[in-house]
Amino acid sequence: MALVRLQKFLSEAGVCSRRKGEAHILAGDVSVNGRVVSTLGTKVDPGTDVVHLKGVPVGRPDRQVYVMLNKPEGVVASCEHRGEPVVTDLVDLPERLFPVGRLDKDSTGLLLMTNDGRIHHRLSHPSFDHEKEYEVTVRWPLDDQALAAMEKGMPLSGVMTRPARIVRLSGNRFRIVLMEGKNRQIRRMVKKVGNRVVRLHRIRVADLMLGDLAKGSWRHLRPEERRGLLERLQLKASKDRQKQKNKGQISNKPQ
Repeated sequence: MALVRLQKFLSEAGVCSRRKGEAHILAGDVSVNGRVVSTLGTKVDPGTDVVHLKGVPVGRPDRQVYVMLNKPEGVVASCEHRGEPVVTDLVDLPERLFPVGRLDKDSTGLLLMTNDGRIHHRLSHPSFDHEKEYEVTVRWPLDDQALAAMEKGMPLSGVMTRPARIVRLSGNRFRIVLMEGKNRQIRRMVKKVGNRVVRLHRIRVADLMLGDLAKGSWRHLRPEERRGLLERLQLKASKDRQKQKNKGQISNKPQ
């Protein structure tokens, strides 16, 4: 079997993103065949090497799971965050899932969660041009000039944001479509035009629509959604995984 970088192996095992995997490696949390590995770039053979993360064995998942969550306020989009609730607490499944992409603690809406580490980079990185759509409410009405400035692109910490698409919904509400996801980008853009976000709600990621999924609830992606996502990302399920069928597609948890 072909060798893969250790952080990629961890990601494809569904235990963390590649970036988080790099942090675990540097911190000495990962061992291969009983020896701690702390050097980035180390490669492993998924078929023969035995990998542990913090003493727990890591293997590629037998079943790939894709879940859509309507994240509520006050929950951190992370697998672990000391002293605060995290999104993985809201999804009652035996598989270890991790969130794909950013959605800050005070924001709500669509968050994709999966144990398929292949999709994290392709869905999160701006080079792949996947759209994310948000409904935004601000404290004070915004004039057309402010909306145009955000739509055109503006410097944030010395880096220009990419052009966006904006549709006004009312004096202090608008929809915005981004093809990137800088840290707290929309909040920082709104602040730059002299206003403040009071509600930020994501309604779409690529072709996935949140719809009427209740806040704090989750469901498996429907077969056609899962197929469309993998095709869009130019990925394929393995033959064994293609044979799997989702049973009981919708699994809601109360808010």
